Amino acid sequence: MTYIQKGSRSFRKTSLAMFAGGFSTFALLYCMQPLMPEFSKDFGISPATASLSLSISTIAMAVTMLFVGILSDQKGRKIIMCCSLVGASAVGLLLTLSSGFLTLLILRMIQGMILAGLPAIAMTYLSEEINPAHLGYAMGLYISGNSIGGMGGRILTSTLTDLANWRTALGILALLSIVSSVLFWQWLPASRNFKRRKVRFSDTIRTLFVPCKDPALLCLYGLGFVFMGSFVTLFNYIGYRLSAPPYLLGSGLIGWIFVVYIMGTVSSTWMGRQSDRYGRYAVMGVAIGILLLGALLTLTGSLWVMIIGIALFTFGFFGGHSIASSWVGLLALEHRAQSSALYLFFYYTGSSISGTLGGIFYASFGWNGVILMITGYMTVALILNVVLKRWGASRNTTGKRPDATRTI
Repeated sequence: MTYIQKGSRSFRKTSLAMFAGGFSTFALLYCMQPLMPEFSKDFGISPATASLSLSISTIAMAVTMLFVGILSDQKGRKIIMCCSLVGASAVGLLLTLSSGFLTLLILRMIQGMILAGLPAIAMTYLSEEINPAHLGYAMGLYISGNSIGGMGGRILTSTLTDLANWRTALGILALLSIVSSVLFWQWLPASRNFKRRKVRFSDTIRTLFVPCKDPALLCLYGLGFVFMGSFVTLFNYIGYRLSAPPYLLGSGLIGWIFVVYIMGTVSSTWMGRQSDRYGRYAVMGVAIGILLLGALLTLTGSLWVMIIGIALFTFGFFGGHSIASSWVGLLALEHRAQSSALYLFFYYTGSSISGTLGGIFYASFGWNGVILMITGYMTVALILNVVLKRWGASRNTTGKRPDATRTI
């Protein structure tokens, strides 16, 4: 197989394209997060109900990603990812015309389904085209685009909402996403290791159960669930805390809290390299510890300490996600597309369920309840990492899949 090598022109173009695609996808997906307090005011709804503007998109994306692989196997990776970006941008423009919260939710559900095309296939494309020795680094660059997109979308919409209104903010973001879609099409190299094949729907359903028989992959799916569940829960409700006494921050200032996403850009790339060098299990443990420490620091009353905590939390999250997502590609030597889709299914299901569940914890116990929930999730993450190490060591001694386990 002809792989794209680190340092080559193709590697640079691939990295730029994936960065642009990740930016557009996650800017559109998470732009609603800083607007939730605005929805509560405009539509007279609770924080948990306002969180549906994000949760309904992520659950729609999670389910759709399980089946997008069928189209990519038949039509190709690049064309599906490009159509996903353009279609989601078009729906973003329609969101500005929403007459009520129900209409907004319906459009967000459709947008989530369309957005599934890029994240469901991106990891598969990278696993097929990038030299496995540099996959962790390449995956880190892709996730960097995700983090910058998530940050940019949140900051842009919150700032423009302060200057105009949330409809204007969403419209400008959609136009910027169309530009990113064009750049993605121009920069991404055509697949060289992809082989077109016809896959029946029934076959896809059957093959989705195959990765679920692998205990290591199940551990990674669990990690994706608790990582994303913790991340979305904290950022869903931090705006409500900071807009209340004693902080009383406006939407624009709260949006700039998301600048800590730059830590995710650094973390995903740096931890991806460290996992290639020192092993995924050890670096994963460090990522979990950093994430938990950052969450606990937000319990303090000092705004600056809270910001430091959120930055550490973000650093740990993106590092852990980068490691787990690349690990799936290494362990899943068969049905790789379905294995990656399942990881993202659990990842975004964690976002949908936990994002709304966190609203119940917040309503019942305040910010302490949010951190209690996150602490429980990170305890589960540590357990899953230990189980994953033991399973990997056992597999390595039996001689199975040595190429997938030597970097554990």
